[in-house]
Amino acid sequence: MAGRGDPPEGTPEGLPGGGEDEYGSVVFDESFVRAARVQEFSAVERMGEHAPAVRSLPVWKGRRAPRQAVLLVLLVVIAFGTAIYLGVRHPYQPVTVRQAEQLRITLVPLAPQGRVPGGMPAELYANSPAEQFRVGASGITMPAVRRTEHFSEGQVMTALATTKDYLVESSLDPDVLTGDEVQPVRLLLDPDQLPQFDRSVAAPASDGRHAATGWLVRFDPAKVALADPHVRVQGTLVVTETEVGTLEITSDHTFVYALRPAAASGPRADEASLFTVRRELHFRFDRDDLQHHRLEVRVSYLQAGPQSCSSDASGTLRPLLAGERAASDGPAGTDPYATGPATAALCGVLAPKAQPSS
Repeated sequence: MAGRGDPPEGTPEGLPGGGEDEYGSVVFDESFVRAARVQEFSAVERMGEHAPAVRSLPVWKGRRAPRQAVLLVLLVVIAFGTAIYLGVRHPYQPVTVRQAEQLRITLVPLAPQGRVPGGMPAELYANSPAEQFRVGASGITMPAVRRTEHFSEGQVMTALATTKDYLVESSLDPDVLTGDEVQPVRLLLDPDQLPQFDRSVAAPASDGRHAATGWLVRFDPAKVALADPHVRVQGTLVVTETEVGTLEITSDHTFVYALRPAAASGPRADEASLFTVRRELHFRFDRDDLQHHRLEVRVSYLQAGPQSCSSDASGTLRPLLAGERAASDGPAGTDPYATGPATAALCGVLAPKAQPSS
């Protein structure tokens, strides 16, 4: 009897199942014979007592590995080499968790040199440098959007759109301007900055960190009202990539508000005056900020007037209205011996050409 390892040598021609018809598609080559695991003993070997009919052969180890094994080893070598090459050319950049910095705030009141001009809002705008400014959000124009080294065009556009939303909510929203609402601004901030923002709103201070007016434009509704809701705006937005994984946008905009006394009465009740606020803000975005439509405000530099230099504008801006003059006592004093965060009283003079002409 022949086992699987010892294929038959063939069946005589003419017998049923023999010949080329039966085994025409089977080829017993040398590899087939070598792979046999069972071999029949010879006639002499089977003459012994209790001799088994067949014996097992050791697994044959050829000099050549099967083609599939060679291909597998080759693929592993190629994959390993590719991984090393990519690791050298493009080393893995670990994701670093960066905490947002605290906002740094500078407020500069601009004092007028004489009485504040008054009149109807349309006339005041027409006779001021704001005549050519656009109205409201249309004055916050987008620059040409281009991808940076590590941020796509879509991501840059998202950063610009978020910046514009912040400027609109913090500088143009009537509810924010009158001090009644802060939530629209708060929702756009990085969570790490919320404690500083909340403290600035709840307890404003002129310490360079906690002025509410560093975050947003607001007036005291008991003293000031909008004479015209159409705020005039002009400015620029500049995008830069300062480091891998971080976008920065610098906004520099001038906002011009037509204001009147909150409780005015009499023949001059509708008389308004212009109040100008220049805000330079530096925003930072990481990929997480872009994904959640929020930003980090790093620097806020604000010039606003007409105001008196001695006015504390950390909680609300304090405009001088039509017919009023700035106090002559100068800016609030600075004590260099005081402990705690350093403060400095800053003040500027409002240029005459910045006021509406008569």
